[in-house]
Amino acid sequence: MFEIIKAEMLTDNIYKLVVNAPNVAHACQPGQFLIVRTDEYSERIALTICDYDREAQTVTIVLQAIGASTMKMLSLKEGDRFADVAGPLGQPSEFVHEDIDELKKKKYLFVAGGVGTAPVYPQIKWLKERGIDFDVIVGTKSRDTLILEKEMEAVAGDHLYITTDDGSYKRHGMVTSVIEDLVKNEGRHYDVCVAIGPMIMMKFVVKLTKELDLPTIVSMNPIMVDGTGMCGACRLMVDGQVKFACVDGPEFDGFKVDFDGAMKRMALYKTEEGRKLLELQEGDTHKGNCGGEK
Repeated sequence: MFEIIKAEMLTDNIYKLVVNAPNVAHACQPGQFLIVRTDEYSERIALTICDYDREAQTVTIVLQAIGASTMKMLSLKEGDRFADVAGPLGQPSEFVHEDIDELKKKKYLFVAGGVGTAPVYPQIKWLKERGIDFDVIVGTKSRDTLILEKEMEAVAGDHLYITTDDGSYKRHGMVTSVIEDLVKNEGRHYDVCVAIGPMIMMKFVVKLTKELDLPTIVSMNPIMVDGTGMCGACRLMVDGQVKFACVDGPEFDGFKVDFDGAMKRMALYKTEEGRKLLELQEGDTHKGNCGGEK
């Protein structure tokens, strides 16, 4: 059993949980995720790792209340326990495997949207600890939906740029406007962009970074359901090849991802009729029949 060390509400329906999970904390890297079950009867929920402390043997997860399973999960308090916390799963961020001296020659641009701020945090923290340069853009609907601001500021400092759709806090506008401002108006040069957030946000970030000739990595965790490669929910096309976000990713070359196909498929997968249609269309490359959280 995995004890919840700390439970904190970040916004009305987004929570941060610090969980005792020694094996996961020892092995995990930025970019990876976990599968969590509230009890032995609960469905599995795939959640990206927001932070980890190897010495304290804890991992931090941020989750949003969407359906019955996450609502049940969020009913737990400090001192309560999860039945399962399995991981780490998925592939670590590419830079984890790069030579540090080569990384220090690069400058990264991170673009986080909404709950996508959570998986960006361990990435910039990892880079900061190794002296790699970066800027971070965090976009959200309004000030009320902004999460992890203090944590991001502590790591990024003056390199953090916050923008809100409604202009209620800091800058006014979409993350793409800030990218254009930094690159075109301020003349910033970046070697790699990492975008994590809603599918539509990542799609338009990639559209812009293609124009800017800025290589971009995206995380396809929004389409994951089962997290083990069995259900097939996160099937997507990358450079014309079938991939599954949970085992091949969740991070991919954004220039090669078929966003329109992935979003259309995600919508179909929500209904039994849609899953049957996908099974027919995808033939031998189709997997499973997991409907996701109810």
